[in-house]
Amino acid sequence: MMKTPKESLTVMTDLVLPSETNPLNNLFGGELLARMDRAASITARRHSNQLVVTASVNHVSFGRTVPLGSIVTVEAKVSRAFKTSMEIYIDVWVNDSLVGQRKKANEGIYTFVAVNQDGRPVEVPQLQPETEEEKDRYASALRRKQLSLILAKKMHPMDATELKALFLKD
Repeated sequence: MMKTPKESLTVMTDLVLPSETNPLNNLFGGELLARMDRAASITARRHSNQLVVTASVNHVSFGRTVPLGSIVTVEAKVSRAFKTSMEIYIDVWVNDSLVGQRKKANEGIYTFVAVNQDGRPVEVPQLQPETEEEKDRYASALRRKQLSLILAKKMHPMDATELKALFLKD
């Protein structure tokens, strides 16, 4: 079975409240990570129709502060499905409703694994990207996975075909 990224799209919008900010009145990084994890979890469940667990936080980029009172939107979509795991790409936007601007604040990439009631991994549907951005993220996901496997010493660098293709020409 194939699914598209839009079928897993999760959009969560919320306000930044005083109890969620640091002494500089900006959203705590950990609070943002929790919001991103929740959105990614919902996305992974929508794609797999299974229970899911966070396997890793592969990348988080804090590009801009998120001030007290801001409207924050977390958008998450599956960027690639492997056998039992899914890479979720998350974009975080901040709306300044006083001037009507929406700016990208952060982004992240999480990996989730679908599991059964016993906590054992189960297969997930494959993904069919549609837009150019989805196709780019889909292609990049395999390179990111191979790099993670190499760093974890679970893959020999010479077996990383996608990474080799970037650096080695026949």
